[in-house]
Amino acid sequence: MTATGTFAPKPGAAPLGRMIRAQAALETRMLLRNGEQLLLTVVIPTLLLTLFSTVDIVDTGEDKAVDFLTPGVLALAVMSTAFTGQAIATGFERRYGVLKRLGASPLPRWGLMTAKTCSVLVTEILQIVLLTVIAFALGWSPHGNPLAVLLLLVLGTAAFSGLGLLMAGTLRAEATLAAANLVFLLLLVGGGVIVPLEKFPEAAQSVLALLPISALSDGLRDVLRDGAAMPWADLGILAAWAALGLSAAARFFRWE
Repeated sequence: MTATGTFAPKPGAAPLGRMIRAQAALETRMLLRNGEQLLLTVVIPTLLLTLFSTVDIVDTGEDKAVDFLTPGVLALAVMSTAFTGQAIATGFERRYGVLKRLGASPLPRWGLMTAKTCSVLVTEILQIVLLTVIAFALGWSPHGNPLAVLLLLVLGTAAFSGLGLLMAGTLRAEATLAAANLVFLLLLVGGGVIVPLEKFPEAAQSVLALLPISALSDGLRDVLRDGAAMPWADLGILAAWAALGLSAAARFFRWE
């Protein structure tokens, strides 16, 4: 304190960018320390990729199993982090009043959502690096346009993030926990991740193809396995889900 009665350094909020970075780092550490989240984001995708690539359980066609499975498991990793993990964590933060308290801090609410998004992206990068290394060790031979892969992953993240925040912001924490895990299991089975959509009845294929996990896994498969330039149909489906989920979350999300 100086002689004139003022405080030095001058008290006040940190710069916005620094606050967002600090919150994003905290969110990432909390996510990586959570055993349930690690199970969803790392252990399950890794086990699925390793098991189904080395054991002939599911008929994936004439190509190598790892070439079919890797794009689907990458899509599953995005869903597990951006949707399931984020929905559960945010739902319980809302229940315990964490979001309400953070909303009263100098960090604006949109800054908090930005920090959460950054945390999701950091976690996804770690997942993708790990799964890619494992896939290469199993003999994966990717093809295609890296820009198309990046667009699919970004739009997939936006779609699942919007849906996860919508669920977390409208349902009770316990209901979010049950619903998010149930949706994860259902989309794992029926989203073209492990079982090709062609194995389902024709009447169901047209419906399942419109799901965000199906669009992401099929789009990644078209690019990485078949060498497609830009899967516009799948990108369009993901963009529609992203717009719908994020707009609904922004409108209906309840902080208390």
